[in-house]
Amino acid sequence: MDPHLLRTYVTVARLASFSEAARALGYTQSAVSQHIAALEADLALPLLTRRPVAPTPAGERLLEHAGALLLRLDAARADLDRFAAAPRTTLSVAASPLALHPRTLAALPATGVTLCALPRERVPEAVATGDADAGLVDGIAAPSDPLRLPDVAPLTATPVAEEPLAVLLPAGHPLAGRPGLRLADLVDARWLDAPAAGVPLDELRSVHGGPAGRGFRTALRYEGTDTRALTALAAAGHGLALLPLPLAAGVPGAVGVPLVAPRLVHRTELLRPAGRVPAPTGPVARFTGRLGA
Repeated sequence: MDPHLLRTYVTVARLASFSEAARALGYTQSAVSQHIAALEADLALPLLTRRPVAPTPAGERLLEHAGALLLRLDAARADLDRFAAAPRTTLSVAASPLALHPRTLAALPATGVTLCALPRERVPEAVATGDADAGLVDGIAAPSDPLRLPDVAPLTATPVAEEPLAVLLPAGHPLAGRPGLRLADLVDARWLDAPAAGVPLDELRSVHGGPAGRGFRTALRYEGTDTRALTALAAAGHGLALLPLPLAAGVPGAVGVPLVAPRLVHRTELLRPAGRVPAPTGPVARFTGRLGA
């Protein structure tokens, strides 16, 4: 299966248009049509309906494989490119928003840094494909347990920090005076769903272990990455949020009550390419060295 044809197919399916895909890829519309026809001939299956442009059942199944296949190819190319790369004089870091806390920020060099905030699931991809020299990713886990990361490519994950968790509530909430809260007591509460700026509700449902789709109702969904906006929403009474305890402390109009059960922590890990790749040098080496110390 030719990866160039596969990439064209994914773009056409995503944009639902041959002409839009041609513009996005820098091809002529005729070339895009030829790519799709060649891929369909290779697989001996129709992959797209033409009017409207949409994946067939076989095309939908191919899309389930295509993202991982293309990502692996991009990661392999980036891995090999590192052997020929000149020593780095700058540093690019991809980070999920909650991974940016005082320790990780203090490790950044004073100059020559590009810091990009991304959703958690995209941080490993950025490191694997060479879009970032290093990644900072966070999540919730049992104490000392590693994070469960998507298997996008061989990556080395180094623990950086573990912090207690707290439930952020408005100051006048009936539970605000408690010394601690159990997650099981909050299943029926109204929550803020902020997958990029806070702990995603899907993670709460997973660690709670209740029936699929039950509990932790979304009162408001926040699509941004600004944790200050999330804490302000919680303080205004739009829903509860689970955050690292240091971040939940001192929010005006809100109270951070420690989560006491189950035993979970907010964990941050440093991601770097794994395997026999050239050792980092320059700003990359200094950054990773400070975090590993």
